[in-house]
Amino acid sequence: MMVIAIVAAIGWTLFSASWPSIRAFGLSFIYQTRWDPVFENFGALPFIYGTLLTSFVALLIAVPVGLGTAIYLAEYAPGWMRKSVSLLVDLLAAIPSVIYGLWGVFVLVPLMRNHVQPFLSKTLGFLPLFQGPAYGVGFLSAGIILAIMIVPFIVSVSREVILAVPPVFKEAAYAVGTTRWEAMRSVILSYGKAGIIGGIILALGRAIGETMAVTMIIGNNVTMSASLFSPGYTLASVIANEFAEAATDLYLSALIEMGLILFIVSIVVNIAARVLIWSVTSKSKIMAVRA
Repeated sequence: MMVIAIVAAIGWTLFSASWPSIRAFGLSFIYQTRWDPVFENFGALPFIYGTLLTSFVALLIAVPVGLGTAIYLAEYAPGWMRKSVSLLVDLLAAIPSVIYGLWGVFVLVPLMRNHVQPFLSKTLGFLPLFQGPAYGVGFLSAGIILAIMIVPFIVSVSREVILAVPPVFKEAAYAVGTTRWEAMRSVILSYGKAGIIGGIILALGRAIGETMAVTMIIGNNVTMSASLFSPGYTLASVIANEFAEAATDLYLSALIEMGLILFIVSIVVNIAARVLIWSVTSKSKIMAVRA
């Protein structure tokens, strides 16, 4: 009850503090693109766009890497490697986000500016995604940082889901002559796909709410560009950057309303992930009891 009360109190505080902005702009706050503190004209669409784009780029990179690592650790890796690699993956999740941000500033941004972005522009420059000047910072760099940060969540959850598949399923698959990969693809992943998707959604929730590392890498520019090289903003980064500079009540209220949007999205994403993971674990327990 205390946990529920705390969550409800946070939601009510955000709603009441953002009420002046809600009353002034209504639903147009979500789809307006202008952000002008001087004339107090605020719209959250560029920040929602930046949040969704960087999170999508992060998932596009992290899901294949994380799921492949989980499959290898659960079914293919020798025992000594499983323990050591699993420990290293868990250590990645324990690193503070500001450390990722510092690494991004001093290592990733120069690498992107001098090598990766020029190469992508030269080879794939005919696509709008890879056009524009190579700043080093931008949506692509922020997405890569987020991918590195959420890989441990995908690996940990996916590995646990794979290990939760009842052994009788694997034995039945091997008994009819399937290879290890065929059993993994057709039986194990099919059985645990809801839990794996839940882990991916849980990682998405982490990516959506990440603040410090993204703020240091994304470039902090209010824009909606199709190019991944373009600097941008996310909901979390604009709050971190401009909260101390909010000179008027409406300006502060608009920032808090973006926090309210982020809070609602995070709650919905985490509930969906937990439900999917719970469905797999409960199914596994039922099958174990029947067996």
